[in-house]
Amino acid sequence: MSIEIKIRKNEPVDRAIRRLKKKLERENIIKGVRAKRYYEKPCEKRRRKEKVQAFTAMLRRRYEG
Repeated sequence: MSIEIKIRKNEPVDRAIRRLKKKLERENIIKGVRAKRYYEKPCEKRRRKEKVQAFTAMLRRRYEG
């Protein structure tokens, strides 16, 4: 799992860093690292997933009906 970006000719470094950040964001690497920073008990994972599912179901009901 290595992410590479090649700096283009005459490209500023800050623009290359911005491209790297976007690539990391699209592949959910930042989110995964933040999630694994601390241990999360299995019941907490399950509770968090259920909460997300309930929220998306509520949104789905709101926009369908």
